[in-house]
Amino acid sequence: QVQLVESGGGLARPGGSLRLSCKVSSSIRDNTVMAWYRQAPGKERELVASIAGIGIDFASYVESVRGRFTISRDTAKQTASLQMNSLKPDDTAVYYCALNKGGQTFWGQGTQVTVSS
Repeated sequence: QVQLVESGGGLARPGGSLRLSCKVSSSIRDNTVMAWYRQAPGKERELVASIAGIGIDFASYVESVRGRFTISRDTAKQTASLQMNSLKPDDTAVYYCALNKGGQTFWGQGTQVTVSS
């Protein structure tokens, strides 16, 4: 069973930064997609950012975070990260790391991010 463990959530001020990390128990090399989702109270889970590629990674973002968040992954360390800058109160949510591999999607347990003054 593939396991994903997130870390790095917490409280940040508006305009501040946080970095989320996700450690995966299996390879995240070829033919995998790493992604970060978030779910705010009373809202559906939404895809925030994803990264995939063979040799060269390609990233995509939801419009609301483009230019503020950066997704990356280190296939050697089996980790993925989400650098979040210029945080806004609307970014408050539980953030989930996800791995799509072999047609299956595996999820982390989630980490809380709260943006408040």
